Amino acid sequence: MNQNFCRRTRREFLWQSGGGFAGLALAGLLDRDFLAAQDVRADGAEWVNPLAAKQPHFAPKAKSVIFLFMYGGPSHIDTFDYKPTMYGMDGKTIEVKTFGRGGHKNQGRIVEPRWKFKQYGECGKWVSDLFPNVGECVDDIAFVHSMTADSPIHGSAMLQMNSGKIQSGSPCLGSWINYGLGSENENLPGFVVMLDDKGGPISGPKNWSSGYMPATYQGCVVRSEGTPILDLKRPQHMTDGAQRRMLDTLREFNEQHELARAGNSELAARIASYELAYKMQSTAPEAVDLGHETQATLDSYGIGKEPTNYFGRQCVMARRLVERGVRFVQIYSGGAHNDDNWDAHGDLEANHNLHAAETDKPIAALINDLKQRGLFDETLVVWGGEFGRQPTAEYAKGSGRDHNAYGFTMWMAGGGIKGGVSLGKTDELGSTAVEDRMHVRRIHATILQQLGLDPNALAYFYGGLDQRLVGVEGAEPIGDLIAS
Repeated sequence: MNQNFCRRTRREFLWQSGGGFAGLALAGLLDRDFLAAQDVRADGAEWVNPLAAKQPHFAPKAKSVIFLFMYGGPSHIDTFDYKPTMYGMDGKTIEVKTFGRGGHKNQGRIVEPRWKFKQYGECGKWVSDLFPNVGECVDDIAFVHSMTADSPIHGSAMLQMNSGKIQSGSPCLGSWINYGLGSENENLPGFVVMLDDKGGPISGPKNWSSGYMPATYQGCVVRSEGTPILDLKRPQHMTDGAQRRMLDTLREFNEQHELARAGNSELAARIASYELAYKMQSTAPEAVDLGHETQATLDSYGIGKEPTNYFGRQCVMARRLVERGVRFVQIYSGGAHNDDNWDAHGDLEANHNLHAAETDKPIAALINDLKQRGLFDETLVVWGGEFGRQPTAEYAKGSGRDHNAYGFTMWMAGGGIKGGVSLGKTDELGSTAVEDRMHVRRIHATILQQLGLDPNALAYFYGGLDQRLVGVEGAEPIGDLIAS
């Protein structure tokens, strides 16, 4: 017989038995009031559902965010950053410092903008022929033309745009929002990601990871066609009655284990995840069912027609999700590698013509739809990629451009953001930001600010530090974008 077992005291025996299957029977004999009185963690604080809705730091101007991520790096000088002096310079070799995947260069061959620009709206904003529908919305949009990032490489640049850092392992923007505000809808995830039908981004799930936070806060990938959430649909052999009995069993287990989960955050998070999964089985299909939309709405997004059908469906779903209290929805335009996304290294025209045609009409429809439904003022729409593109060609032949993290364009609309505004400038070639330079952290700070979260106070203790999305050094929101 095991000597250590023999030495165990009666108290140890009772304690270990109570923590095992015997505890199930005991919990069944005790009433709920007794268990509720014990529902505390070891430090004496009551256990709280990590996804429960939380109070913001101050009154928010936005309730939700829809981030339209143009994966691959759209060319700012061919879309929204008008550079008239470049016309007529095509093929000219000039002295210009650039840094992309091809390394540092001091000169290059100019690729003049391949599309014409025209002015739109009362603000007179110049917009490329690539985005005529978005052009009609410029009075509702604030453009930032002086964005900068720390990396010209897709993987690390995407991580920074999503998590604030170029290294893996940090929570993404949606996770920070989930952590800071919780979820308004107990039946849907608070952080939703929708990928392009061509595939996911190069650094994969790291872009919607909760990093060092509990998995409760990570993003949930939702599909716009077929089963919306994989591994959620119940087995075909399971009847409605069987499913109800399984759910009842889970709830009974949950009630009987208040004491156990109170002292075990991992168990608590797992039980909360199971509960959410059951609730989503009935809620998620309805939330993404476009059969409830009018034909006029579907037509406005370009649904049922190519090339707008897929991205259009995602934009409608995003609107339906924020209507139902989802905090953060991220939609990727472009997937996989090379010309399957906005990464125009070879043929700029073919690449951008394709991806702009897929997204222009749905994006404009999303803005107008949010406005018509009274959701625009409380929904923050963000557009951008991980960086922009250089004014010079990457290769000796062709119109392809290399990556540019020195200066690029992003825009925001709704959610308390001023419309008809353009902030910051790049130089006359668009190679680098020269006025009101804005790091990615400033965009993150602005998003948090609009949601009622102080970007320099929202923290999670990890690795001996109070970690923040905007870094331990902090960052200020872009005040000139925020409506009074």
